[in-house]
Amino acid sequence: MPYEIHAIQTESLSETNIKINVLPHFNLNNASVKQIKIKNTDKQRAVYRVDAKDKTFCLKKVYYNEGDLLFVYSAMEWLYRNGINVPRFLPTLNKSRFVKYSNMLFILTPWVEGEKCNYDNIKNIIDSSKNLAKMHKVSKKFTPIPGSSIKKGYDDIYISTTKHFQKLLTCSNAAYIHKDKFSKLFLTNFDKNLQLAQLSIDVSSTINTNNLSTSLCHGDYVNKNIIFDDKGLLWVIDFDKCCYDYAAHDIGYFLRRLLKRDNTKWNVEVAVNCLKSYCEINPLTSDDLKYILVYLAFPQKYWRISKDYYNNIKKCNKNSFYRLLEKAIDKTDYHLQFVCELVKYLKKDYEIKI
Repeated sequence: MPYEIHAIQTESLSETNIKINVLPHFNLNNASVKQIKIKNTDKQRAVYRVDAKDKTFCLKKVYYNEGDLLFVYSAMEWLYRNGINVPRFLPTLNKSRFVKYSNMLFILTPWVEGEKCNYDNIKNIIDSSKNLAKMHKVSKKFTPIPGSSIKKGYDDIYISTTKHFQKLLTCSNAAYIHKDKFSKLFLTNFDKNLQLAQLSIDVSSTINTNNLSTSLCHGDYVNKNIIFDDKGLLWVIDFDKCCYDYAAHDIGYFLRRLLKRDNTKWNVEVAVNCLKSYCEINPLTSDDLKYILVYLAFPQKYWRISKDYYNNIKKCNKNSFYRLLEKAIDKTDYHLQFVCELVKYLKKDYEIKI
């Protein structure tokens, strides 16, 4: 987005302008408003806390178009009506579910007060896994309202893994050419990460996509979007990335964010307990489990840091990239051990041929 448009929109997003031009549509003329987040990228977004008498609301400027917004609204309404705790879109005075101001779209929901999912609390983790299973189960027949865009994922994991694998090989060639400090560190740890990538390729090539479970997926099911209120109830927020997709993609995304942390360090027991809890509510196919294995096995961080480094080697901060790679490879041995143990578990308990 051109700088001039960003500047105009940023001014329009001031608390004063929001109070004058947006809140009256929700009959919140005397409410106080506080901007708590703004992101000035191509996908510009802003979030406000709105306080009115004894009620608190979340006002959000979304970055997508009206069709996508209607899809998101449909998804959240469907989940709400099927027993999932999500904040509902609140209507405007003219019964619309959004406000259009200065070519921007705004939605209002109740403010969800609580603590984000604690990744060091096993009960929080298991409850989150079970909730994801319920979301996938109740949304298998989800249909958005007329006028909605049809947001779909369904990326072929074999194709994407193959592309990433080829990029790793390209990076290794670049490392042999440059022979700088980063390259030496990259090559020292290449064989172990190549082993992880090779397993991902091998398993992904055996996945039958027709046997993958599909549903409405959140797309960003991580702790900041999983809130436990003061009664212990679990709420899910921020459905901006929701779409039709493979359930295994949602599960893999949730688990990878959880497992790559320093405190968790690819703990296979945590992963297995999450999968068991999920399957009690929404059983997974053998190909779903293979997909999750592939997603978790690929050395994502090692690949991304190396790709970005060699793509920008002439202008990047080499010391910063070196420190990033150093931190990433610190968990490589844990990652390898995790994958080996997960393979054994899937073979033994699910009789999956890998």
